[in-house]
Parts: sequence; C-alpha cells; structure tokens
Amino acid sequence: MLRIWGRKNSINVQKVMWCVAELGLAHERIDVGGAFGGLETPDYAALNPNRRVPTIEDDGFVLWESNAIVRYLAHKHGLGTLWPTDLEDEARAGQWMDWTIATVMPPMTPLFWNLIRYAPEKRDPAAVAEGLAGCRAVFALLDAHLADRAFVLGQAFTMGDIPLGTAVYRWYAMPVEQGETPHLAAYYRRLQDRPAFREHVMIPLS
Repeated sequence: MLRIWGRKNSINVQKVMWCVAELGLAHERIDVGGAFGGLETPDYAALNPNRRVPTIEDDGFVLWESNAIVRYLAHKHGLGTLWPTDLEDEARAGQWMDWTIATVMPPMTPLFWNLIRYAPEKRDPAAVAEGLAGCRAVFALLDAHLADRAFVLGQAFTMGDIPLGTAVYRWYAMPVEQGETPHLAAYYRRLQDRPAFREHVMIPLS
C-alpha cells in the first residue's frame, strides 16, 4: 500500500493528499513533522535525509519532494487525466508546478508565517508588506493567464493545478485584501467544486 508521511496542515503534504484523492488511491498517511515530531528519528532520516515532509513509499520505492511525488503518482495512475499525454501540455503543467515553488512561494511564505504562525508581537510589518506586494504581483499575472482558461492548461484540470491550487487557497484564506483578480477568483471557485480539494486543502490555516 502507498504510505505517505506528513501532517495534514503542511501545504506540501496537501499537494500529495489532493493528488491521491483525485486518483482514488488506497493509502495510509502517517503524522510526522510539526507538533507530531518524528523527523529527527534515524528511521525517518533513512527515508528522507532532508528530514522534511512529505515522503512516500510505494511498494518499496521511496520518494520525497512534493512536486516530484505529484508527478510520479500522476504519471503512474493518471495518464490522460492528471498527467497530460501531449508532450507540450506535459511540459506546461510542469512549468506551472515549478512556477508555484519558484515565484509564488517566496513572497507567500513570509506572509503566511507572519500572519498565521507567528504570535502578533513577533510579526514583522515590513515582511508582511513585502510579501503582500509580491503575492499581489504574481497572482495578477496568474489572473491574466486565466482570462480565457478554466485551468492552467485550458479546460482540463491537470497536475499543473495541484501545487498552484494549494497556494491559491492560502491566498484567499489569509486575512489580506487580494485585490481585483476576477479570473483568479473564478478559478478558485472551480477548485472548490472538487471534493478532493475541499477535503485535503480547504482546512483551517495553522
């Protein structure tokens, strides 16, 4: 059986759990990280020397890094659905997955930590302002891209939407003014129509 190590409030674990649910895969999730601890044990380090989550083990095959896991599961179980069969579409899906990590998360991470995980007296107003400005800029770009598309590749939901969708949820769930991005808001509503998104991503921020 597919085993997944990671706590459910981790954005990177949420990507994997959303993907697993979209594919309908039997699995076992094991709580580690954060309040659960366990990352410093020798057994976990043998699975993932980075001591981070998520990690999966699939019939003896061990893999870490959330986007790599989503790609692996989509390719193995979702050819023609989550994993596009067209080579150019496959590349574009990967492009948006990597864009989420390289472009969206750098401004979002300090914004999230300051507004959600830090106590009010420990917040850095400059980091909040910088993160908010950065997020508004990248989501304005995404809004323009979505002007004539239901999902990032077009009309079909693919693996390219999974990392991005987890970030979009956090953007709308944080106590900030998102600005005028109607196409992004419509995209977010479409994601909310997916039961797997509601179950594994739309949980209280913590």
